[in-house]
Amino acid sequence: MKLIFNALAVTLFLPYHVTFDKVLVSLKMGDSVTLHTGVETNQQDVIKWYFNNTRIAQISGDLSKICTDEPCPGRFRNRLKLDHQTGSLTIMNITNTDSGEYELKIISNNDSKKIFSVSVTDVPAAELYEMKERESVTLDSGVIKHPNDVLTWYFNEILITEISGDQSKICSDVQCKQRFRDRLKLDHQTGSLTIMNTRTTDSGEYELKIISSRFSITTVKRFSVSVTAVPDSGLSSAAVAGIVIVVLLVAAAAAAGVVYRRRRRHTAVPHE
Repeated sequence: MKLIFNALAVTLFLPYHVTFDKVLVSLKMGDSVTLHTGVETNQQDVIKWYFNNTRIAQISGDLSKICTDEPCPGRFRNRLKLDHQTGSLTIMNITNTDSGEYELKIISNNDSKKIFSVSVTDVPAAELYEMKERESVTLDSGVIKHPNDVLTWYFNEILITEISGDQSKICSDVQCKQRFRDRLKLDHQTGSLTIMNTRTTDSGEYELKIISSRFSITTVKRFSVSVTAVPDSGLSSAAVAGIVIVVLLVAAAAAAGVVYRRRRRHTAVPHE
């Protein structure tokens, strides 16, 4: 599964100082996305969000409304979230019926408008990775990282890695270090995460959050990892190595005995 971000940066100058931008966003079912306003609200600003020309959210001063107009409540069913400081809109657990144009209107001293054209493909977003213990697995981000993008990985809601610009962090807290013990590796070009020498305790939900500075969006991609235990013989690695050496020595001794008997047979002196 790959996330594909296509951006069409179009800036038009309309009458009355209205700025218009359009961003194209491609997602998969089950993703979450945040459409950023790029502003900090104040008491005088009014921020309105529309989906296919139907108002779905609004902030005016300290008052906010989400899904008060039909058919918004039936369509989104508590899957919308507003950031009260910025007015940014989050759509959780995306479905294919969420495809369409999301229009942002900011009414202030300098009015602005932005359209996010969202397309959702009918493919589950959560990828399932199944493997056996001690195998390695790479969770593919599906993107090419850009300089100002921020990519963060979580395991069962615990932060495990982060890439921001040229800086990266892997297992900066004690809990992560104890669990993974230098078994995580990051690809600095894509942000993909590799788990080496997997264990059954690595099974669970991995979440990748991508904050795209270019497209004014934040997307969340999910991975489900299942690691199967490999039957243990009950012997330590040293014991297994010892058994192998003994078997090899016995085989070598048996081969030497065969050669010796053959030589005696050929060199025996005939009786007179």
